[in-house]
Amino acid sequence: MVFQSAGRYGFEVITELRKKKQTPAIFLSARDGDIDKIRGLGLGADDYMTKPFSPNELVARVKAHITRHETLTAGVGDVINAGSLTIDKEAHKVIVGDGEVQFTAKEYDLLLFLAQNPNRIFSKETLFDKIWGMDAIGDVSTVTVHIQRIREKINIENENHIETVWGVGYRFS
Repeated sequence: MVFQSAGRYGFEVITELRKKKQTPAIFLSARDGDIDKIRGLGLGADDYMTKPFSPNELVARVKAHITRHETLTAGVGDVINAGSLTIDKEAHKVIVGDGEVQFTAKEYDLLLFLAQNPNRIFSKETLFDKIWGMDAIGDVSTVTVHIQRIREKINIENENHIETVWGVGYRFS
């Protein structure tokens, strides 16, 4: 999806987009301050490029994000069920018990990736690369924070869907 905006309006666009869709989104902006980049990425953008930029680099990044998005959303069915947890990939919804739970784009991508690869252990580094991408700004500790938030949102008594394998990583069971 491509939107053009001036000034702070881009932040409003990404906020509204993330309420409805999990499609890849890249900020293209003349604003090159760390605060703007961090805010854009924090609101759900998958990438942030500042002007001037190389058209070839933009094309490469768009292709990479589309490929990753397709990989994350591909799978054997449109619905994943695990106990009281249901992930409806087509509708981008997560149901816990009888109610829908809201997730940020990265939380959803991380939960979906783990659920599509049950019983496989992934290191924080691997999860960071798969969900945030090789060129992402930040470090692997963000994975720990996102896992904690996901656990809080899907917490059902006697159901521990995301296990910590100490010294190794995480697995969905």
